[in-house]
Amino acid sequence: MDSLTRRDFLKTTTGVAAASMLALGRRAVAADEEIRVAVLGLHGRGQSHVDAYRGMKGVRIVALCDPDETLHESAAKRVADAQGQAPECYWDLRKVLENDNVDAVSIATPNHWHALATIWACQAGKDVYVEKPCCWCVDEGRKMVQAAEKYGRVVQVGTQRRSEGDCRNAMARLRRGDIGEVVMARATCFKPRPSIGFQPISDPWPGLHYDIWRGPARDLPFTRNYVHYNWHWFWEFGNGDLGNQGVHQMDVAIWGLNKGLPSYVHSRGGRLGYKDQGETANTQVCQYEYDDGAQLVFEVRGLPSAEESGGKIGNQFYGSTGWMAEKDGFKTHIGYNDEVKEFGGDLPAVGGNGNPDPFGNFIEVIRSRKVDDLNAPIEQGHIGATLCHLGNTSLRLRRALQFDPATERFVDDDEANEMLFRRGNGTDFRIPDKV
Repeated sequence: MDSLTRRDFLKTTTGVAAASMLALGRRAVAADEEIRVAVLGLHGRGQSHVDAYRGMKGVRIVALCDPDETLHESAAKRVADAQGQAPECYWDLRKVLENDNVDAVSIATPNHWHALATIWACQAGKDVYVEKPCCWCVDEGRKMVQAAEKYGRVVQVGTQRRSEGDCRNAMARLRRGDIGEVVMARATCFKPRPSIGFQPISDPWPGLHYDIWRGPARDLPFTRNYVHYNWHWFWEFGNGDLGNQGVHQMDVAIWGLNKGLPSYVHSRGGRLGYKDQGETANTQVCQYEYDDGAQLVFEVRGLPSAEESGGKIGNQFYGSTGWMAEKDGFKTHIGYNDEVKEFGGDLPAVGGNGNPDPFGNFIEVIRSRKVDDLNAPIEQGHIGATLCHLGNTSLRLRRALQFDPATERFVDDDEANEMLFRRGNGTDFRIPDKV
């Protein structure tokens, strides 16, 4: 591991954070002023981040980072081909955050790194785009919100459906009352997830800095089923499909309900149909209830499944006068005869500036510092991720749970509350007690 400790890191970045707040946090950035971006995480979704920025006007990718050095050369070449200049490559994100030449970081790491990378970036004076779910556990998400506020940072979450025109239009129609009072949302994530088999404990391949990849997670021995994608199906690193694909549909569900955090959750399910090394559920049903009785039902199916009225991956909303289903676009059904109907009239605002490109939206707000223009701000990302974490907590404890939205704690349940946090793992990679 690099000899730079978190204490040393914070000492060196305190001045940078203060300077950056004056440089970027307190004023708008001119339209012709270049925004310099670093992409953290270069596999899978990280490639999409690279593609989003490398051709964007007024933006330059100046750094790439991944603990797997075997990914650096190809990613750097793609950037150089588009920009005419190769970015610097790093395997330790702390070195990126020390770099005064970086204005913003775009985080596409595994889930267990999202919060710490975001908090450290905010402390170092960088703006942040962080993939979904924004956090690995509930406490991390709240600390991310606090860090963005304390350090004056722009923090956008990768729940990009909040930027999609059709989805935004549907949410506005729900706000307008096209199906009356919305009393229930149902979301589905029916996505094929076959067995990942078993991989033995082994040494990491040359070029993979596994201690950095593992970061704030526990000191688990390496297996190739962790790196690069299947970490999603292990509790130490991921959150199952409820917190992977499902967090997009969860975010839309609470958006359509116009709700925040619930007061009740009950989830059951398991990893069914095959035996493999994975831990998270491939079959799961979650029920959430709000203080006013409104309901949210979420279902995950990773095995072969039929398509339902909202599509295999989608949302349905039920109101006092009709219902809305997402399949080939959101359609409004009215009355007990399910008449498909479109309403006229003005549509209310649903948040953000509506730029259909979530990365472009992020860059716009870096320039303007108008955080209300963010389509997917960190507070909303935290709420959507929290519902996923609540469902997984109920699943793992195999019982229903009461939750206090005001304190973001379970009611009189020490065992469940322990699962809201990530405890220290004895390394330099720890979520701070206070940001």
